[in-house]
Amino acid sequence: MRREAEEAPLVVERLLRENEPEVRGLAAFLRRHPPALVLTAARGSAGHAALFAKYLLEARLLWPVLSLAPSVLTLYGARPKPPFPSLFLAFSQSGESPDVVEAVRAYRRQGVLTVAFVNREESPLAQAAEVVLPLHAGEERAVAATKSLLAMMAATAQLLAHLLEAPRLKEALPALPEALARALGVEGSLEYLVEAENLFALGRGFTYPVALEAALKLKEVAGLHAEGFSAAEFLHGPQALLEPGFPVLALAQRDEALQVLLATLEGLKAKGAHLLVLSPELEALALADTPLRLPTALSPELTPLLLAQGLYPLAEALARARGLDPDRPRHLAKVTRTR
Repeated sequence: MRREAEEAPLVVERLLRENEPEVRGLAAFLRRHPPALVLTAARGSAGHAALFAKYLLEARLLWPVLSLAPSVLTLYGARPKPPFPSLFLAFSQSGESPDVVEAVRAYRRQGVLTVAFVNREESPLAQAAEVVLPLHAGEERAVAATKSLLAMMAATAQLLAHLLEAPRLKEALPALPEALARALGVEGSLEYLVEAENLFALGRGFTYPVALEAALKLKEVAGLHAEGFSAAEFLHGPQALLEPGFPVLALAQRDEALQVLLATLEGLKAKGAHLLVLSPELEALALADTPLRLPTALSPELTPLLLAQGLYPLAEALARARGLDPDRPRHLAKVTRTR
C-alpha cells in the first residue's frame, strides 16, 4: 500500500501526458453538446472518485450529476430513460464488476455517451464504454486502492480543466505530480487512534469525498470503525454520539467551504471532540488537538488529491501500530464482483 501510494506522482504525470489528446477531443465535443444530465456509477473507493466528479461538475460547470444505482438495472430489470443528451461516467480500477458494466451497456444502447475511467484497458468495462480514459496506474496489488483512486480524481480534474473556459485549472495541473510527492510528508501521526474503537471523518464540499475515502481506508486496513460524513450532514444527527475525547478527523482546504467548516469544528471542539485535522491551512490546524499538516496546497479542485495522498501513509502506519497488515485486510480481495 505504501509503495503504491508513492508511485502515484509518476502515475498522474503519465496520465496527464498520455490522455491529453483524448481528453481534449472529448471536452471539445461536450462543450458543443453539453449534457442535460450526467450519470455516474462506481463501487468502493471508485465511488468516492465519482462523488468528487459530481462536486466538480456541479460547482464549476453547473451540470446536474446523479449517482446511478446499478442494481435498478441488474436486479430489478428497470431501464430508466435519461434526458437527451446525457453523459455516463463509470469509474473502476479493475473494470470487472458486472453491475457497473451492465449499466454502461444499457445506457449506451439508449444513446448515452459513456466514458470509462478504468485502469485495465482490456477489461469488460473498457470494452463496453464508447470512450475510455485509462488510468495508467499499472498493476495495483494492494487491496486498498491508492494510486488508482488518485488517478481517477486526476483524470476527472483534467477533463474539467479542458471543459472550463478559464485557463486557471489547466495551468495548475502540471504542478500536481510534484505536489503529490510532497503530500506524502505530512507532519504528525494518527497515534491517538491506536487504541480507538470509533472515529468520524468529516469534510465539506470538495473534501467530503476524501472524508469518505479516509473512513473506508481506516476500516479496511486499520480495523477501525470509521464513518465519513459531510460536516453539514453530521450536525443533523450523528453528533449525538460525541463524548469527551471522541476522535473526529477533519479534512480542510482553502475554498468556499472553509469558513463554514471551521465554525463547525469550533462547535465540535466545544462539545469535547478530539479533533485530528489534516490540512495545509494554519487556521484549521490551530483548532486541532492532533494537527496533521499537509506540506503543500494547490487549487481547490486539486488539493483534495493531496489530502487523500497525505492520508494513505498515515493509515498504513496506523494499521501496523494496531498490529495489522495493511496489505492483507481481513475478508477482502482486490477485485470484488457485484451484481
